[in-house]
Amino acid sequence: MTGKIVPDIVENQTLYTLSPAATCRDAAKMMQANKISAVLIVADALLVGIVTERDLTAKVLASSLDPDVTRLEAVMTPDPEVLAPNDTPANALELMRVRGFRHLPIVDNDDIIGIVSIRDLYAATKKQLEEDIRQRESFIFDTGYGTGA
Repeated sequence: MTGKIVPDIVENQTLYTLSPAATCRDAAKMMQANKISAVLIVADALLVGIVTERDLTAKVLASSLDPDVTRLEAVMTPDPEVLAPNDTPANALELMRVRGFRHLPIVDNDDIIGIVSIRDLYAATKKQLEEDIRQRESFIFDTGYGTGA
């Protein structure tokens, strides 16, 4: 898959962020209301962590923590690995595969640009494969090539 994470995969994305002092309930409500599965944790305009649905399930529910009082700083992945806007989708997929991530924040210097999910990358890969097949079929079966009658 060719291209860049921004703008080929992520463009004009709404950022959903919370502070490290927010509660797990706050994160769950934000995720539910916006149909997202990860929230970026920001302090002083800098990315300091990420919390995903998997974090809430494994670290809060499975550990019987109270989501109304458990702060995100207690369950977030601190200082998450990030992508640069000009990273390739292939590099993002490989990092996700190797590290077991489903979401990666996109940061340019210290500016938070967005977040890319494995679902976003899958959709882009599928679209690229479909286009490749269409082009090959057109080349192979197009009646413009041949002996002409």
